[in-house]
Amino acid sequence: MQNPIIGITTYGRDENKRFSLPAYYVDAVRRAGGIPVLIPPGEADLPALLSMTHGVILAGGGDIDPEHYAGTSHETIYLLDPERDKSELALARILVNQDLPLLGICRGSQVINVALGGTLIEHLPDVVGEDVLHRAPPRQPIAHEVRIDPKSRLAGIMGQTIIVPMSWHHQAIRQLAPSLRVVACAPDGTIEAVEKPDHPWLIAVQWHPEITAANEPEEQHLFDELIAAAQRRMQSKRSST
Repeated sequence: MQNPIIGITTYGRDENKRFSLPAYYVDAVRRAGGIPVLIPPGEADLPALLSMTHGVILAGGGDIDPEHYAGTSHETIYLLDPERDKSELALARILVNQDLPLLGICRGSQVINVALGGTLIEHLPDVVGEDVLHRAPPRQPIAHEVRIDPKSRLAGIMGQTIIVPMSWHHQAIRQLAPSLRVVACAPDGTIEAVEKPDHPWLIAVQWHPEITAANEPEEQHLFDELIAAAQRRMQSKRSST
């Protein structure tokens, strides 16, 4: 059986006109048996691109411009990238209406929510306080508890309902998009994961499973199951022809 090709969105152009992505994402996909292909912002023919992939990961990164969700400016908002916003929001709107398996990570979960009509909290400490740190000063990852709905697909994948993953964000979902379902939260009420019940395989998490996946099997399981879903889809497509 052909190994599934998994598209992974990249960061935007840096000051040296280079696209980049932390290697954690690539490593996690390869461990799961997928073939990673990077998707930089700005691709004009997204349907053609998706016709060559079997699953997609919307990766983390900087903030989405508040203009996309009728939000307000905040001094902590950083790395705004119009090209990336436009590209990823368009990509998400296509993917939610297709049967390609889709995993959103951190920014990726926010992109999915905004693409479907939801909004974001511009700066979490202003709303939930700092009893639970979602990133360490000045801007570093930190672990905190997350509780998962035992009836969710995510719980089945992770194999447990209480985890302590690596978090690295200062924004999160405020108003949930109508077609999404909350399946995990932090102790302070922050939405940590969502699913789309009417989609074959769409899971979005606010934390960063790729960072610890090499040493924490429950985090690697997210990538394993993404690739397994892509393989099932490939098999189904072959059978139907």
